[in-house]
Amino acid sequence: DLRKDRATLERAYDDAQGITARFNLNLLRRINRELGGTFDLHQFTHRARYDETAGRIEMHLVSRAAQEVAVMDLPAQFTFAAGETIHTENSYKYSPAEMTALLAAAGLVAEQRWLDAAQRYCLTLAKPERSRHVALG
Repeated sequence: DLRKDRATLERAYDDAQGITARFNLNLLRRINRELGGTFDLHQFTHRARYDETAGRIEMHLVSRAAQEVAVMDLPAQFTFAAGETIHTENSYKYSPAEMTALLAAAGLVAEQRWLDAAQRYCLTLAKPERSRHVALG
């Protein structure tokens, strides 16, 4: 995913239909079901914000009120202040130059790139750098 303006990214990760919010809250639902959690999903709200410097969307679940939650299978108790967040996900966005540097750090080079018409997304086919090939035998 290529870097885009803040408003576009935040709208995509905090969509009006609430799809991403349901996805994010599903984490608490699964903790309740699979680990004996006592999270009240109505006491948390989804928030997505773009950290431009880091180039990432950060997704959080925000406690609506001061509350205590137990997770029986750990066993553990967690206390949340109103407004306190659980940082659930990072989704990084890259510029073409950042993608090139990331590939190089992994010993790869871009063989081919495909971009959508608006140049908002990029699919990259990478291969090992020639200098890193090792002859066997």
